[in-house]
Amino acid sequence: MVSAWAQAPQPPEVAAKAYLLMEAGSHQVLAERQADVRMEPASLTKLMTAWLVFDALRQNKLKLEQTLPVSKRAWEERKGGGSLMFIDTTMTPKVDELLRGMIAVSGNDAAVALAEGVGGTVEQFVAMMNRQAMAWGLTNTQFKNVAGLTEPGHQSSARDLALIAMHVVEDFPEYYATYYSLKQYTYNTIRQDNRNMLLGRDPTVDGMKTGYTDAAGYCLIASAQRDLPNGKRRLLSVVLGAASREARASESQKLLNWGYTAWDSVRLFEAGKPAITVPVWKGKAAQVGLGVPGGVVVSVPKGEGGKLQTTIERTDPLVAPLAKGQRVGTLKINGANGAAITSVGLQVLESVEAAGWFGRTWDSIRLWIK
Repeated sequence: MVSAWAQAPQPPEVAAKAYLLMEAGSHQVLAERQADVRMEPASLTKLMTAWLVFDALRQNKLKLEQTLPVSKRAWEERKGGGSLMFIDTTMTPKVDELLRGMIAVSGNDAAVALAEGVGGTVEQFVAMMNRQAMAWGLTNTQFKNVAGLTEPGHQSSARDLALIAMHVVEDFPEYYATYYSLKQYTYNTIRQDNRNMLLGRDPTVDGMKTGYTDAAGYCLIASAQRDLPNGKRRLLSVVLGAASREARASESQKLLNWGYTAWDSVRLFEAGKPAITVPVWKGKAAQVGLGVPGGVVVSVPKGEGGKLQTTIERTDPLVAPLAKGQRVGTLKINGANGAAITSVGLQVLESVEAAGWFGRTWDSIRLWIK
């Protein structure tokens, strides 16, 4: 693939089987190695488990203060030798407590209890996980369980895991802020520390998830947000198959620091502000703004910010009714030589209702003439 830059910064040596560094604002990949190789995701699996629980909360199928029973199956997770929240069948923990137990201390038992609470059975919940992975186009991901234990066919890749993690951050910012920065959690008088060492080392790191099995090695997805002169900037690193807890932390820190120092961020469009304003046909409004709700931030090698090129492809004609958030175009961002950097979907920023009969008829005539 042709590089978008004449001299792209060279990433540091990363002691891991696979890694990826992503600019959150544009999903631009700044560095990668073996990012599409299928590997065991270990407890990084719980990112998808959490996303589905958050989605159930958003749809009011579940409440944070709601209590859930602890099944024998959830209790028996202690036999598998993995991380635990230490719940048993005599307890009825709240969904909020189970989320803290699954995210902060990676409790396999909490993951099973939540899966049963949302899906009815673990098997039905796993099917939900795989349907969501397919909907997102994650071709290297297949789930066999909700906690990440080693099982034939249970696999993902650094790129797929980065995209799952970004869905958690972007789709549920309030839950991300609540749960993923927890440094420890105490339940039933048992206190456990979050195994993400970067939460205690780098104040800009506010998540995200660790994983370990003998087959997967030591894994970490880390997310940091730093204040820069042109606004906040989030980077997300994925490190798979490191040799130790210390190594996964230090290699992740190395990637994040490189991303912030070797690359500049360029804010192309502010959150909620239109990238373009276009005519609307058959609508109560004559025009509408198209943009990206979270804004668009891209990374460029130091000093290369003035060489960006953007093009917009959009639906034309744009006919009402239009729903806020409806995708109707694509913003393509290219580097100095025209090579693609990334692309983001353009959404309708404000709903446009259909016009009355006369307005629709008049615009139909105008469109026919056009």
